[in-house]
Amino acid sequence: MNNLFSAEELNIIEQAHAILKSKVRTTDAMTSTCIASSFFKTQFETSTREVFCVALLDGQHRLIDSVELFTGTVNAASVYPRVVVELVLKNNACSVIFAHNHPSGVVKESQADITITNRLQKALELIDVSVLDHIIVGSEGFTSFAERGLL
Repeated sequence: MNNLFSAEELNIIEQAHAILKSKVRTTDAMTSTCIASSFFKTQFETSTREVFCVALLDGQHRLIDSVELFTGTVNAASVYPRVVVELVLKNNACSVIFAHNHPSGVVKESQADITITNRLQKALELIDVSVLDHIIVGSEGFTSFAERGLL
C-alpha cells in the first residue's frame, strides 16, 4: 500500500500513464530520452519497491508495449536475461529501452545496474535486438545510460 497518495490520486496517476502510453504508441517519441523518462516516471510514481520495465519497440522505434517485468525490494530487483529475451521474441521487437526506479530517489547507477545492463545487451545482441537506453528514475530526476555513454 502506498501512503503517499490517496486512492483518487492513485487513480489519476494510473489514468495519466495510460494516456501517455496511448500517445507514445502512435508516435516515434520513444527515441527521445526526455519523453521516455517522463513515460516511465508516471509508471513508477506510486511504487515503493524497485520495478524493472522493458519498452518493446518496432523497427521505427515505435512502442509495441511496455511491460513491468520484475518487482523487487526497496533497493533491488532480480532481472533474468532469459525472461527478457523471451518477451522480446514473443513481441517481435527490434529494439528495447530498459527502465527501473530507485525508490530512494537517488538516480545514480550502481555497479549492479551496469552489470545487468551489459548482460542484457550481450544477450539481445545474439538475436539482433538493440538496447537504445536504460533509464533510472527517482525523485531526483533520471539518469540515461545512453547519455552517459554506458551502452
